Amino acid sequence: MISLKLKPNYERILQIFLIIATYVMIVLRFLLNEKGRVNPDSIRYMRQSEIFPIIDNTTAPLGYPLLIKFFTIFGIDDFWSSKLIGILAFTVLLIFSYRKNFYFRELLIVSALFSFVSIFSFTMSEALTLPLVLLFFYISHQIIKNKISATKGIFALSLILILLINIRYSALFFCLGSMAFGVLNFRKKYWKSFVIPGIVGLGFYGLYKVLFIDYFNENYVDTFLEIGLKSTPTLLLELYQGLATTFNPFIHIADPNGGNINYGIYGIGVLTILAMVYIFIKTTLSETEKFILMISFITIVLSYFVQYFYSVNAIDYRLLAPFSIGIWMVFFRKLFQIFNSLTYSIAFLSLMTGFAFTWLSKGDYLENRKIITEYLEKENIKDETIKFYLKSEDSGDDIQTAELISTVNPKIYVTFKAEDTLKKSVLTKQRVERKINIKKNNYQ
Repeated sequence: MISLKLKPNYERILQIFLIIATYVMIVLRFLLNEKGRVNPDSIRYMRQSEIFPIIDNTTAPLGYPLLIKFFTIFGIDDFWSSKLIGILAFTVLLIFSYRKNFYFRELLIVSALFSFVSIFSFTMSEALTLPLVLLFFYISHQIIKNKISATKGIFALSLILILLINIRYSALFFCLGSMAFGVLNFRKKYWKSFVIPGIVGLGFYGLYKVLFIDYFNENYVDTFLEIGLKSTPTLLLELYQGLATTFNPFIHIADPNGGNINYGIYGIGVLTILAMVYIFIKTTLSETEKFILMISFITIVLSYFVQYFYSVNAIDYRLLAPFSIGIWMVFFRKLFQIFNSLTYSIAFLSLMTGFAFTWLSKGDYLENRKIITEYLEKENIKDETIKFYLKSEDSGDDIQTAELISTVNPKIYVTFKAEDTLKKSVLTKQRVERKINIKKNNYQ
């Protein structure tokens, strides 16, 4: 078996270079994107931050938009605040793991994977969850190793789960996973330290729903809970595609139009999953590693089954990031045990692949931001509430214009009423692009 062990000084230099390269790639990932790495959900986050304390939707918790709002106090707008959060999440992840000597080398590689670079550069709440997920694993490790008291462990895990729920509702899966782990280990003295926080987390969500969600949106359940949204064959296909791209260490984006390139993208992901399964079976797993893998597996399974009655996007690398990071951590720890310092090569290969993809598909966000800012100022709507018309939620490229506008003026609402287009105040893609020329990515 090929193995390479670097001297501590050389390894430290390699780690510093890897960290710098990851920071650079995170920044390039959104600067070389035509709309700065935002999507329709990003619009809601930035708008909620901008108009707070007004609450205009409860689709997502307030944790992420409120943190965006916090950083705007220092004079930066909502868009740049969201990017700062992503970079800080990456920074905190590394500092914490280094100070606690908890999976630091492994997280260096995980963070450098192109999929996680994309997470840290995205105006979405997943990046903010990652340091808390790591803290959840660390406190659980302390409990399993009996390094903290049951009372402190229960309090710490409960607090972490509550914070996660305030960022993403899918954190409920961690509550259920924690309870399941405790129940399955009921003969061990620490089992209550996992069951009780899970119950506390579920209880908090119950109160949150009654006191916040139902207060501002009494139709929330009717809107988002619907049985039979997609057929099982469709969901299984999406699960396969989502897992194959999530666990592809080099490229996490498949061609939506199909094509031979997807065989390679999905194939690498499937091979990686098979390698993970083989290594996890053939090597000895510590109690902490078993916990991390079990929680990750349960949360991924729950992410699949929730789709049967709750309206969510198809499973992909972004939705699975908080649940897949633990699997990557354990996987790279095993690879370090087998290949030692050669494991770092995966991170550099992923960064190189990501840079090639980003460069080939590059847009120019800063130029587009300048163009759209001038347009909004000329139309005297830079600080006004904007309505943008779409034919449907699946209007494809049309929404990209609205996404770009939101990075300058997040007070933008989408309307699907055709009669609204008769109003001059309502923007459409055609009305906007008739007056300006937005530079788009070479490859969509």
